[in-house]
Amino acid sequence: MPRMNPTPLHPIADRRQLLALGAAGAATLMAGCSLLPGRHGAAGDPVYRRAAANHLYAKYPDRIFKGKLPAMLYAIGVLEVMVDTNGRVLSLRWLRAPNHAPEVVSQIERLVRQAAPFPAPSARIGYIDTWLWDKSGRFQLDTLTEGQL
Repeated sequence: MPRMNPTPLHPIADRRQLLALGAAGAATLMAGCSLLPGRHGAAGDPVYRRAAANHLYAKYPDRIFKGKLPAMLYAIGVLEVMVDTNGRVLSLRWLRAPNHAPEVVSQIERLVRQAAPFPAPSARIGYIDTWLWDKSGRFQLDTLTEGQL
């Protein structure tokens, strides 16, 4: 009996199906990331994240890197900050710490804690932002970044 090969799909159709499946899987995973009350997905409330970033920029205007960041940054860190209804920092949790630059970790933690009180949310909230740190000691937050060269 002759062996029959199934007709292969067009390569573009295969790729589209694979991408659609991957996107559906990622969406399913992200939908399950809301673990705490007052959080929206993995990154928290985007409106509060922007308010917190603006608060940090206003608190430390001399530490903000003006313009586009260089292509090579000294450190990049992803930090989750939990804030209570009075704007006090409850906790900090590194999702991706710049372990090669421990001085940056301690500086960022100090900056965040000293910036309190943050804008007061209506309920306890956690937000995540990415710190983009230049070798000069100045930074941008991913939420408000001007981009990179």
